[in-house]
Amino acid sequence: MTTTIPLTWLYAPGDRPQVVEKALSAGADVVIVDLEDAVAPDRKEYARAATAELLAEPLSTAVHVRVATEDDVRALAGLPGLAGLRLPKVTHAHQVQHIAALAPGVPLYPLLESALGIEHAYAIAAAHPSVRGIALGEADLCADLGVRDEVGLDWSRSRVVVAARAAGLAPPAQSVYRHITDLAGLAASCAHGRALGFLGRAAIHPAQLPVIERAYLPPPSEVAAAEEILTASPTDTGALALPDGRFVDAAVLDAARRTVALSHRR
Repeated sequence: MTTTIPLTWLYAPGDRPQVVEKALSAGADVVIVDLEDAVAPDRKEYARAATAELLAEPLSTAVHVRVATEDDVRALAGLPGLAGLRLPKVTHAHQVQHIAALAPGVPLYPLLESALGIEHAYAIAAAHPSVRGIALGEADLCADLGVRDEVGLDWSRSRVVVAARAAGLAPPAQSVYRHITDLAGLAASCAHGRALGFLGRAAIHPAQLPVIERAYLPPPSEVAAAEEILTASPTDTGALALPDGRFVDAAVLDAARRTVALSHRR
């Protein structure tokens, strides 16, 4: 599995094993096998069985599964190829704690897809040590809020970024961009997401992956600034001021380390 900071997360429907296989070779950092919205009700048992077969052995690409039911969790928890479970439509911390008990030690990624989920964002992010990240499900959230324009989501997006940081989690990845042929629009949307504090993005088509990666790689000027910070403060010795007057503390150092680590992906 990849040990780099993940920037690209590619969805694939769990009832189409051939599509999942193609996704595994598409170059995404993480493949998300979807057993929820992408699978029709009469195909869900087949999708679960096919996914369990896939995960029966370790895989070279990290694979998460967006589960639909507790039966999915029970069938997949503990399989060698499973790198994480994505939990849809989470609204309360106790839901996460329940799944954590069913799948001990499995990294969990709750998805916030409603107004109630957003209101409880921090409690969900901090619900259990198995939670490794949170993210938005923007299609359902738009429907729940009656939002007609992307600008209407920015408060919810920032709320999730803040909740993740407050809980000590990695910055969340952006939700999917549904217009798969509009790569210019995707790039602009990623730039906006990066400005809000997101890191990386989920995709629904392999053509979106290089656009997302380019958008989230730090530009040379940011890398140079980060390297300067780390050179001036190679250890966590507390707050200090750089020669040009910039103030550096632990949070700034963490951001600089992440920037340098991301630059190594080039």
